Amino acid sequence: MAEGYAPQNRMAQESQERVPPVTQPPKTPLLDKVTYPADLRKLEDRDLPQLAREVRDEMIDAVSKTGGHLGAGLGVVELTIAIHNVFNTPDDRLIFDVGHQCYPHKILTGRRDRIRTLRQEGGLSGFTRRAESEYDPFGAAHSSTSISAGLGMAVAADLSGSKRNVIAVIGDGAMSAGMAYEALNNAGALDARLIVILNDNDMSIAPPTGAMSAYLARLASGRTYMGMREVGKKLTGYLGKSIDRAITRAVEHARGYVTGGTMFEEMGFYHIGPIDGHSFEHLLPVLRNVRDNANGPVLIHVVTQKGKGYAPAEAAADKYHGVNKFDVITGAQAKVKPNAPSYTNVFAEALVQEAELDDKIVGITAAMPNGTGLDKLANVFPSRCFDVGIAEQHAVTFAAGLAAEGYKPFTALYSTFLQRAFDQVVHDVAIQGLPVRFPIDRAGFVGADGPTHAGSFDTTFLATLPGFVVMAAADEAELKHMVRTAAAYDAGPISFRYPRGEGVGIEMPVRGEILQIGKGRIVKEGTKVALLSFGTRLADCMLAAEDLDAAGLSTTVADARFAKPLDHDLIRQLARHHEMLITVEEGAVGGFGSHVVQFLATEGLLDNGLKIRSLVMPDLWVEQAKPEVMNAQAGLDRAGIVATVFKALGRPAAVGVAG
Repeated sequence: MAEGYAPQNRMAQESQERVPPVTQPPKTPLLDKVTYPADLRKLEDRDLPQLAREVRDEMIDAVSKTGGHLGAGLGVVELTIAIHNVFNTPDDRLIFDVGHQCYPHKILTGRRDRIRTLRQEGGLSGFTRRAESEYDPFGAAHSSTSISAGLGMAVAADLSGSKRNVIAVIGDGAMSAGMAYEALNNAGALDARLIVILNDNDMSIAPPTGAMSAYLARLASGRTYMGMREVGKKLTGYLGKSIDRAITRAVEHARGYVTGGTMFEEMGFYHIGPIDGHSFEHLLPVLRNVRDNANGPVLIHVVTQKGKGYAPAEAAADKYHGVNKFDVITGAQAKVKPNAPSYTNVFAEALVQEAELDDKIVGITAAMPNGTGLDKLANVFPSRCFDVGIAEQHAVTFAAGLAAEGYKPFTALYSTFLQRAFDQVVHDVAIQGLPVRFPIDRAGFVGADGPTHAGSFDTTFLATLPGFVVMAAADEAELKHMVRTAAAYDAGPISFRYPRGEGVGIEMPVRGEILQIGKGRIVKEGTKVALLSFGTRLADCMLAAEDLDAAGLSTTVADARFAKPLDHDLIRQLARHHEMLITVEEGAVGGFGSHVVQFLATEGLLDNGLKIRSLVMPDLWVEQAKPEVMNAQAGLDRAGIVATVFKALGRPAAVGVAG
């Protein structure tokens, strides 16, 4: 029978192939009709999947030209559309945690025409920013802040009698930070009208979801279930608190059979989910139910896929979390050919080298193993490398505990994230004199991430602490020396800072040397002007010295190496034998230069007419640009140093001399 039917099937197939395909009329683009969320709310629910596809395409094309954080935004397209569809933003407040996922939000809130300026000089910020749009009610770039900020806004709305909704979106990664739980605990205790959306994009909390869990979420977010709580509250006044507690326990016990009891319920939140964060059929009814029925804190658990809708991102291990410019068709990212190894890689390889010789060395990172280079240590010594999650405070005190037991922890953090653990650095490390090592990456200007990620303040706040050794590497060879110096130093806490990006291409030692604590070095000798550099501005100081020498100003260049303890002998020598002394650092006012001036004043070395200037980052929030542009604007480059010298001496810059 089968053989007889085969030719007919083939003929039918061939006949179908000869028939011209029926062409569907192209759908009218919806995104062109949506400038603001008010436009989005005019669309039918059935139109939203098409809008989601168009938003994804727009974002992929934009980020391919600018680089930036792609994967997180791709994962929340449907969620972002659903929130703006259901809630009356900007009157209802929408707060994104961290901000990596905010690109679709920017496209839908009047910024589509500038989306290809993301992270560029004079362009849109890569994060939410209050000054940029009324749809960004709270600025973000560091994690785990959205619930706290949202609670503040919810309480403010209650105090002012406003009936607005406050929605805080936070990722499962950010939920590893203690601050998020502090905020949840407070919100539950206040019984605030706050909606928290937990965006679980790594399947780290919940199993896969389906139709049944979506049904239960709709059921749990409905008026009947939520009303049960309100009935219990109203009975309190009549029956007493003990009866109310019994009713509340009974209600939650009953819900536990249906939706499962959770930690969030114990903290006072009404928990809904998990639901499919890419299904409008799941998202819209739940959000509408919560909008219309919730009176206290609600947590909606949404499961999404990072990198959703773009095959190269979905296939990548990091889901294209952060990307360079890339080819949309292939996903291939533009590669920058380095002339020298990056500082991060130099640190990582030097640490592995020291760890091979000392089994007491351990590494600690706060959810940034690749960014800090500690993934290299983890590959070689997995039992001696610890990723504690987004928990810098814990990371520092965890390191203190290890140090107290004789281990040598290297707590590798970005400068901007070390700020989050300042109290732990003071109380748990410095006061106790524990030898915790702090490799500080991304020191100084970082470019496209702007002021929220600039490494501005670490020297300022660390150098004020008694007994703290504070170093800065002038180049990649010096960084290698400082890794070994830190490994060998057991007298107390020690830090060393280094920037993002490539080194200067200097010849590297086989192994770092142990530096003498508190001793700098003379790199070039002169007689009239002294340039005292702390960190990687040394290369520009050397170039500036060439220009100054050419202008008849014999110039000494010195590398301080240490902001604490200062090299007093070196500073005395420079002050006594030069007409002018300039300190140069890529850090905020109050850092290295301030300590030098304090010492000179105390020693009376300013009494003999020494001209001194401190070149630092400007006392303002420097907007995103290329790091070299930022340094030039700050006067920390070759031209800026030369210009400072001539201005201080009251001389015009010579023809042909930088500045």
